Amino acid sequence: MNPSHEPGPRPPGVEDRPARLTVGVVGAGRVGPALAAALKLAGHRPVAASGVSDASRRRAAALLPDVPLVEPAEVLARADLVLLTVPDDALPGLVAGLADTGAIRPGQLLAHTSGRYGAGVLDPARRAGALPLALHPAMTFTGTTVDVDRLAGCSFGVTAPQELRLAAEALVVEMGGEPEWIDEQARPLYHAALAIGSNHLVTLVAQARELLATAGVDNPGRMLGPLLGAALDNALRSGDQALTGPVSRGDAGTVAAHLDQLRAHAPQNVPSYVAMARATADRALTNGMLKPELAEALLGALADRPEDGTAR
Repeated sequence: MNPSHEPGPRPPGVEDRPARLTVGVVGAGRVGPALAAALKLAGHRPVAASGVSDASRRRAAALLPDVPLVEPAEVLARADLVLLTVPDDALPGLVAGLADTGAIRPGQLLAHTSGRYGAGVLDPARRAGALPLALHPAMTFTGTTVDVDRLAGCSFGVTAPQELRLAAEALVVEMGGEPEWIDEQARPLYHAALAIGSNHLVTLVAQARELLATAGVDNPGRMLGPLLGAALDNALRSGDQALTGPVSRGDAGTVAAHLDQLRAHAPQNVPSYVAMARATADRALTNGMLKPELAEALLGALADRPEDGTAR
């Protein structure tokens, strides 16, 4: 990746338009600086960020040059719009602390990027007069300038009070994203879906790469790329109808052979193989792709074995 890569050109007219909001970032991880850089391209002005680690400082320097790193309370003092981009588990405590110390100004826009939480986690800030927004980009971030370009067309899970809905959606559009309204109570389910689709995918691909390397394949990535690209495209188009392979066919002997080899060469991968094969079999049965008369032998091959750590 070229570290000198710059985000795409500003939208027409932005150069001549005065900045409308000062923007601050609390938590200069992979997400916050990229979102602030995207808002800068839309005509807003990043003015402050907070970050402690060396990695945070490098990200801020690359994505937000000349933006000073200050304490979180100072970020809030300088900014009209504050992006809270800290880990999910740290967010409630951060919000409560900022509210307790009087750092929040009435009328200040406070937006977090947690997928798990909606606007409710910002209630202490709302009681202090802040305007609460939940803007979660459904994207994986690298912490580099390429992330700004990847926001183009990226869906954001948006949750906010009804009177702030238009403002929240407008900010997402300005960052290049597509707003998708998520009800407060549905946020954990929404986030679980994204974790399954993205985070778990990374784990599965990493396992496949390692197993191919163990099998003697020189370039596992080159072998997997076309296959996984086609599988993803088919799944997005056709859902369960895209299923192929030994589980959906009911090839119990092949599944048993897979497990024998995994037990011999990568026993740590047996539980995930069994869990995903069972889930695949359930879906294939439900959708009529796996014949019931073949399912019994298949499920037998996937039966619990204490040494696998797969007992339910």
